Parts: sequence; C-alpha cells; structure tokens
Amino acid sequence: MAVPKSKISRSRRGHRRAHDSLNTVNYVEDKDSGELRRQHHIDLKSGMYKGRQVLEPGN
Repeated sequence: MAVPKSKISRSRRGHRRAHDSLNTVNYVEDKDSGELRRQHHIDLKSGMYKGRQVLEPGN
C-alpha cells in the first residue's frame, strides 16, 4: 500500500489545487445581433462565426 514519506502541508496542498477551481463563463455581446454569446462560439440565432455564415439561421 502506498504511504507518503512525509506530511504535505496545507500550503503545498493548496498550491497543487490552485487550478482546480471552476472559471466563470465569459459572455460577449455579438456585433451583429447584439445578443450575448460565448467567446469563440457560433451565434446560434444567426449562425454566424467570425463574420462567416456557418449554420442556417434559426437552427
């Protein structure tokens, strides 16, 4: 059975877990429609992404 050689301090344990927290989702206002959408995602109402029509509108 694996047993640690020495105790890991709260500080060291906290440093390891520093990146485990959840980040808030970042929304931006769309230039064309004014709707809120996630960054680097397709606007589902208009179907536009980076100025190109990727999906048919309304799907």
